[in-house]
Amino acid sequence: MMVLVIWLTVLVVAFTLYLKEKYSKFKRKGVNGPKPIPIIGTGWTVYLGKEHMADYLIRMYQSFPNERFYGNFELLKPLVVVRDIDLIKQITTKDFEYFLDHRSMVEPDIDPLFGRNLVTLKGQEWKDMRSMLSPMFTSSKIRVMVPFMMEVGNQMIESLKKKIKESNENFIDVDSKDLTSRYTNDVIASCAFGLKVNSMVDEDNEFFKMGKIVTNFTPWMLLKVFFYLNMPVIMRILKIKFLPEAASNFFRGIIMGTMEDREKNNIFRPDMIHLMMQARKGRLEHEEKSNSDQDTGFATVEESVVETKTIKKDWSEDDLVAQALLFFLGGFDTVSLGMVFALHELALNPEVQDKLVAEIRENEIKNEGKFDFNSIQKMAYMDMVVSESLRLWTPAVILDRICTKDYNLGKPNDLATQDYIIRKGEGVTLAAWAIHRDPKYFPNPTKFDPERFSEENKHKIVPFSYMPFGLGPRNCIASRFALCELKVMLYQLLLHFEISPCEKTCVPSQLDPTRFTLCLKGGSWIRIKIRE
Repeated sequence: MMVLVIWLTVLVVAFTLYLKEKYSKFKRKGVNGPKPIPIIGTGWTVYLGKEHMADYLIRMYQSFPNERFYGNFELLKPLVVVRDIDLIKQITTKDFEYFLDHRSMVEPDIDPLFGRNLVTLKGQEWKDMRSMLSPMFTSSKIRVMVPFMMEVGNQMIESLKKKIKESNENFIDVDSKDLTSRYTNDVIASCAFGLKVNSMVDEDNEFFKMGKIVTNFTPWMLLKVFFYLNMPVIMRILKIKFLPEAASNFFRGIIMGTMEDREKNNIFRPDMIHLMMQARKGRLEHEEKSNSDQDTGFATVEESVVETKTIKKDWSEDDLVAQALLFFLGGFDTVSLGMVFALHELALNPEVQDKLVAEIRENEIKNEGKFDFNSIQKMAYMDMVVSESLRLWTPAVILDRICTKDYNLGKPNDLATQDYIIRKGEGVTLAAWAIHRDPKYFPNPTKFDPERFSEENKHKIVPFSYMPFGLGPRNCIASRFALCELKVMLYQLLLHFEISPCEKTCVPSQLDPTRFTLCLKGGSWIRIKIRE
C-alpha cells in the first residue's frame, strides 16, 4: 500500500511539474497572456458556455493593449494571438510560406470528404488545388449564375407574400437565420449542384435536411472538433469520421450522379458542377482581368500568385466530392450568417434601409425593372452596407495558421528583452473580430455606419485591418460569389419588403454564449411587411 502511495505521489508531482513547464512557456519568453487553468488552459468561460468566443476574444484583446501578440493555451497547446497589423501582414503575405497551412483537424484517410477539401489540404497539395479551383470563382463565371440566384429570390418573395396575406396581420415575424439558410440552400443547390429546390415551400426537402445535419454543431459534433484538434491520435485510432455517413453518401451520390448524367447526355449548365468537370479535364483556364471587369465590392479579396499558375492534375472522386461539399458548407451557413446580420442591422437602422431602398428603386427605374451582375455591382451604397455589415459581424471570428518552419515573431512588446521564436507545428490566431471592433482602426466601432466605406472615407481604412474574407493567398476563394449572392438577396428582399424589429428582436445585440457559431440571444427575429 505504501509503495502505491509513493508511486501515486511521484506521478502527481511529475505531472504537476510537466504542467508547470508547459504553461510557463510564454512567461519564460516574456510573452504576456491570460493565466491558464491546469489541463483546461485559457478560455474556460467559452468551454462552459459562459462567454461567446467573439466576446472572449475582444476581452483578451483589450486586456493586452500594449502587446504585438499574446499567448493563449488550448488545453496544453500554446497559441499565439496576433493583434499587431504589421505582423499580420508579415504572416499572411510577406512571409506566407512560413504560415502556409490551417490547423489540422480531420485526417484525409479517416474522412476524405472533410479532410481533402481546399481548407484542410496542406502544402503543395493545397497550392495545386487552389490554382485549379480559382478560375471557377472569377467575376465572369459568377455573372452567369446571377439568374439562378434571382430565381431562388423570386421563390422567397412569392412565399413571404403568401404567408403575409394568409396571416391575420399585414406582417409576419420570422427568424432570419431560418429564412436565409433556406435561401442559401436553394442557391447553392442550383449554382453548385444544378438542382432546383424550393425550401420555402418544401420545408423538409432532403437537400435542406442534409444541410442542417452537416452544419448544425450539436454537442457531439463540438466534442468531435475538440478531440480532432487536441487529441488527433485517439481519433485516428478510433477512425471517427467528422461527417455522418448518411450525409457523406447523400452528397457523394448527388455529385457523381449529376456528373455521370451530364457526360452521358451531353448536358450543359453554367454552374459549379460544370466548372469542376472542366477543371478535372484541364480545360478551365485562368483569365486576364480587363479594366472593364466589374468586381464584387470593397470586401473582395485579391488573387494571389498561387492562383495564377496553371496546374493539370488528376482529380480523384474524393477530391471532387470534397470540394463540392465545401462549397455547400460555405454557401449554406457562412453566407447565410452574413445575410442574417445585414438584415438585423437594416431593421435596427431604418435610415440606412431607406437610403439603400432608394438606390435599389433608382436602379429599377434606370434599368426598367431588370438587374444583372453589372448593375448590382455598380450600386455604391449597397456595397457600403454590405462592407460595414461584414466588418461589424464578421462570420470568421478568427483566422488561424500553423507555423510550418520556425519563425521569429520579434519582440512581443516594447519592454521585452528578447525575440519570440514560434516553432514549427505551433498555432497562430489572428484576432479578426477584435481588430474590426478596435477604435484605433474603426472609430465608434460598435456603431453600424456604412459611411466608413464611402468613396470619401474608404481610403482611411488601414490596410490589413479589414479581413472579412481572410488575408493573403489563404483567403476565401469564394468571396466574389458570397458578396454577389448577399447583394442579390438584399436587392430582391428590400425591393418588395420593409424590414423592422419585432418583440423578439435581440436589442441590444448580444451573442448567445451557448452557441458555437454566431447567433443572437433568443434568435435572429425580424418583422417583414410588404413595401408600399
